[in-house]
Amino acid sequence: MDPNLLHWRTEGQSFLRRVQIWFDLLDPTLLLSSDAEIVKAHTALTCAEKPKEKEGTALTLSLSSIHADSGTPIPLIYRPAAFLPIAGPLVVASLLPHTKVKPALFSQFLLQSHCAGFNFVNRNRSLEQGQKISLGQLLLIPVTVFYATCAGALPQIFINRLSITNPAVQTFFRSTLPVPLSAALAFLNVLTIRGEESEKGIQVFDHNGNPVGASKAAAEKAVRETALSRAVLFGTTAAVPKLLVLLLQRTRLFHRNPLLVAPFRHMSIAFVLGLMIPVSFSLYPQLGTIKRERLEEELQAGAAGQQFFYHRGL
Repeated sequence: MDPNLLHWRTEGQSFLRRVQIWFDLLDPTLLLSSDAEIVKAHTALTCAEKPKEKEGTALTLSLSSIHADSGTPIPLIYRPAAFLPIAGPLVVASLLPHTKVKPALFSQFLLQSHCAGFNFVNRNRSLEQGQKISLGQLLLIPVTVFYATCAGALPQIFINRLSITNPAVQTFFRSTLPVPLSAALAFLNVLTIRGEESEKGIQVFDHNGNPVGASKAAAEKAVRETALSRAVLFGTTAAVPKLLVLLLQRTRLFHRNPLLVAPFRHMSIAFVLGLMIPVSFSLYPQLGTIKRERLEEELQAGAAGQQFFYHRGL
């Protein structure tokens, strides 16, 4: 088992502990490390025999930059530490009250493209060692981006195509509908991009860290957990700033200075997203567990133990 997964097994079973770890791993300065430094840190963890040798910068660098299945560095723009700097402006742009369809489509295209790439790169790759990515898997990415882009711009499309001028209806499409829509699209993005895992299964480990075989049940659980965590991330990011703006618009300060609404909205979206990223990443353990009775019969027959482990991906 990869040393990253071994660390998550010992330190990542508590939600609060996972949040603490993710706050450290999301440090943008980690992006300044070269691939050579990252590989060296991961190698040092693999060779270390004593627990104290696995502490420090090497551990943080390995956890934040190495894919636990392949043992190779994650592409820079898709590392967890790069998620907020890149996705932050895209999320803000996608939640702006657009007046035309094209800007809404463009902002959604950028956001959904980055999310699809992030989900694909950080998927479970335990059964892909030495194998080429299938054509079907590659085609899923543009298809997912296309439908998510169109669906994400639906509120603005409805307003423009139906020539909606009623303030209450416009408020519904611009403030209410984007909240469940953002959560649903984030959920479906993960579910679609990582759909092949549910079809082929992912590697499952026993209590000693030894691989026992591929499990579709574990794959479905891993994909579902990740999809739910992403829905919480984007749904909360869409909902909380809108509620804050709605409440503050009733205050005297915002009545006298309506121009403050736009910058406050942008800052609140970025702030809530920044807080929710470590929380959403921590909702489920990186090294998930599955009970013996939930595994396939052939795995139950050939493996010992009542609880097994799998890499959830991100």
